[in-house]
Amino acid sequence: MKKGKRMIEALSSYDKAQAYSVNDAFEKMLGTAKAKFDETVELHVKLGVDGRNAEQQVRGVVVLPHGTGKSVKVLVIAKGDKADEALKAGADYVGAEEIVAKIQGGWLDFDVCITTPDMMGVVGRVARVLGPKGLMPNPKSGTVTMDIKKAINDVKAGKVEYRLDKTNNVHVVLGKVSFGKEKLVDNYSTVIEALQKAKPASAKGQYFKNISICSSMGPGVKIVSTL
Repeated sequence: MKKGKRMIEALSSYDKAQAYSVNDAFEKMLGTAKAKFDETVELHVKLGVDGRNAEQQVRGVVVLPHGTGKSVKVLVIAKGDKADEALKAGADYVGAEEIVAKIQGGWLDFDVCITTPDMMGVVGRVARVLGPKGLMPNPKSGTVTMDIKKAINDVKAGKVEYRLDKTNNVHVVLGKVSFGKEKLVDNYSTVIEALQKAKPASAKGQYFKNISICSSMGPGVKIVSTL
């Protein structure tokens, strides 16, 4: 693939094969973020686990101390008092069977779906639609709960979900380039700490195989991983 002038310039500003300290890596990553928009910063971690083994699945949620910089649209599927609670807590959309029918018709204008346990039967009707897009509510991610207010507040505050993909990698948004190094490092440290706590007891050898960060339009910068 032919590299553009901006990418060639970015790659020449550091050694792509070298792993840097956290501070140096973020400085170099920010130095390559030259787009005319506020680029998103992403974290990619290769873990020393076998995702085919149910005991070595890595999945959870973490609230970033400085948020993600993204405005999140929240859908709550609930009835009665819980629907009222959702509206008061700032949910963007609230409904029950009628909104599930809307999803069946192709509507997906939301980023997170939260529901109560009693509505999972209704939500199950669109599981095949929501699942592949990572929108299906799940107790492990805190999106199937009776505490609707807390779930909404967490999401709006910057809660992100991490989960192992088929190649044993985890991908997490850390924020925006405009956050600056200090806030991005805070968010990074929070995610790495959560991943460390989520290490399966059966995982052997080096856990963090490879860690890298990048901006939306920039190349990856490796970070030294010792754990």
